[in-house]
Amino acid sequence: MASYHSSLVRMLLLSIIGCYFILASASNFYKDFDITWGGDGRAKILNNGELLTLSLDKTSGSGFQSKNQYLFGKIDMQLKLVPGNSAGTVTAYYLSSQGPTHDEIDFEFLGNLSGDPYILHTNVYSQGKGDREQQFYLWFDPTADFHTYSILWNPQRIIFSVDGTPIREYKNAESVGVAYPKNQPMRIYSSLWNADDWATRGGLIKTDWTKAPFTASYRNFNANNACVWSSGSSSCSSSSGSKSAPSNNSQAWLNEELDATSQQRLKWVQKNYMIYNYCNDLKRFPQGLPPDCATNKSS
Repeated sequence: MASYHSSLVRMLLLSIIGCYFILASASNFYKDFDITWGGDGRAKILNNGELLTLSLDKTSGSGFQSKNQYLFGKIDMQLKLVPGNSAGTVTAYYLSSQGPTHDEIDFEFLGNLSGDPYILHTNVYSQGKGDREQQFYLWFDPTADFHTYSILWNPQRIIFSVDGTPIREYKNAESVGVAYPKNQPMRIYSSLWNADDWATRGGLIKTDWTKAPFTASYRNFNANNACVWSSGSSSCSSSSGSKSAPSNNSQAWLNEELDATSQQRLKWVQKNYMIYNYCNDLKRFPQGLPPDCATNKSS
């Protein structure tokens, strides 16, 4: 029990350090994003571009997208989720390309009744195919303050992290015939919307519109370590002509993997907070688990 508590203390300290690191690299929402839907003030950029809020009421949700497209990147955003009774609401924060064979890397936060935990839903789509869900509870209240949600996407792996703590690693499984997101540039999207037909307890709990408007807040976006795709070329291209080869130490993330400490932290999260893993769902896949599960065994 003592070792569990000491692990938790270490995790919290690392989380605080991660938050302060992100604060040093703040950007401007006016410069980096466009509000795409939910007019009449539901989406707002405030504090000279340092804060963005999305709101949902019975008429409409709201959303925004990045001005840039990215082909690989290390991307951070701080979010503070809808507080109180958020049942029926979904706050989505993800990377995606467009079209029927799109690629996508998802964080989705499924709201819940007051006092019940949010569910953090993750998924990876490649060539239009998803069904690679992992879900987690969080070890803190994500509505009380801002926390950093990060995606590391390089040619070898995708790592989902919360306050610098990895919660999921999805490895490239092309060697077993599974497509991997590596050729389609993606924008960053976020939205707050009503999904009470499925989001909370399979749709049993509906949105309580007397609590509207529901509001989520964003700050400290950071894509300094990301390859911007523009006019058919990457900002990470090297003189050798490789699409996204690292040309200096600042691009070391393009080959980054979890070190021993990060692997231990990933195991801690998956042991204590993972509540669903598609690779353990034999009822869903009676003919056999997807082939990428062999490459992406739960830690």
